[in-house]
Amino acid sequence: MWHVIIIGLAYIQPMTLLDTFGMVSRDSLQHVPTSYLVALMAVLLTSLSYGAMIRRYPSSGSAYTYAQKAIHPGVGFMVGWSSLLDYLLSPMVNILLANIYLTAMFPSINSWVWVFSLTALMVGVNLRGVRFVANFNSTIVFVQLLVIGVFTYLVYSKLSAGQNALGDIATQGASGLWSFTPFWSEGTEIGALITGATILCFSFTGFDSLSSLAEETKDTKRTLPRAIFLTALISGLVFIFSTYFLQLYFVGDPAQYFEAIDETQPEILLLVGGSLFQSVVLTFAIVTVMASGIAAHAGVSRLLFVMGRDGVLPKSFFGRISPRSITPANNILLVGAVALLAGFLSLEYVVALISFGALTAFSFVNLSVIFSYAVQEGCYKSPRDLWNYVIVPVLGFICIGALWLEVEDTSLYSGLAWGALGLIYLAWRTRAFTQAVPQHHEDLDDES
Repeated sequence: MWHVIIIGLAYIQPMTLLDTFGMVSRDSLQHVPTSYLVALMAVLLTSLSYGAMIRRYPSSGSAYTYAQKAIHPGVGFMVGWSSLLDYLLSPMVNILLANIYLTAMFPSINSWVWVFSLTALMVGVNLRGVRFVANFNSTIVFVQLLVIGVFTYLVYSKLSAGQNALGDIATQGASGLWSFTPFWSEGTEIGALITGATILCFSFTGFDSLSSLAEETKDTKRTLPRAIFLTALISGLVFIFSTYFLQLYFVGDPAQYFEAIDETQPEILLLVGGSLFQSVVLTFAIVTVMASGIAAHAGVSRLLFVMGRDGVLPKSFFGRISPRSITPANNILLVGAVALLAGFLSLEYVVALISFGALTAFSFVNLSVIFSYAVQEGCYKSPRDLWNYVIVPVLGFICIGALWLEVEDTSLYSGLAWGALGLIYLAWRTRAFTQAVPQHHEDLDDES
């Protein structure tokens, strides 16, 4: 189970809390921990739905398979197609981040050198197999958590000494070391908190990708549901704890501290720990984003494999497992080729597309639990079943629905355009919907 959790934490990349702090502080009106709490609530409820569906369908197809089996094969394809925006582009985000850091450190070197080199590394590690991916990421995740711990202690020490980013706390009338202000104050607005949570939903993308490892995990029905829930919970607690102190240290409008509010990690490290601390941590940050990219690469290659095995994508290419590495090697190479587009696309645009794909997957996993257990099997008569298969997924769907209300236009329109392209492909594949959508039929354990 801990191997799987390590992959999830590497995918989530806990140090992203430093990258997103400025924009979320701005949008949440300086209540970053509460926005994390809102996002965590939606994610934990959805993680329970993922666990329920994994026990019903222990397949690597994740939300694609769940919607296909529980609702309709056509709906399943569209969910899988939309989810590709999350899975397929996540490795690219990490290439973009690493490229930004390396280009800043070595401006004389052409950025394409970093794009090609980092992509080759991701492909090479994934071709070695999922256990190698887990072992590769274990040390990196440990050091990430250690860096966050050291950083949080530095902030705590400054606050204990009566200092924040503006200087002496006593002369400002600002909150001291212990205060409820980062969570709630007179200026709190529910809409602002949800807006911040929508951005932070991107920070949690990764816990759901663990479901794509269902066919490579021992004792899947027991291990994966626990691992998914614990991955979301551990990362959420780290985010909330660290940003509580950060919000106390950087009080008020973040624009007074940061020149680039959308890329605050370098400036935060400099202001809190000094130039040496900044240099060391940024160097390590390059390694962490690669760990996240490698884990994301592993997840998407397996989703493509399941869609190829089903026949909705060309089976001869996408549905093939390499007999040598026991991995979907063709898909790993293809995802690597897509990651090379990092040299052409902006980070903001890619993140916007990922948020659309993630929210689509989260929404339909919650719906799939209701359709599979309550509608198809009638599991709603006992209080336990009613809670597990109706109330929890409904609450999860409502929480994700609230995040949908704050999705920015770029994400929404681009995602809808991608969905329209998928619908056109599905119409062609099914001869104008006169043929059934292909499915992979296997003997699944019907025990819930």
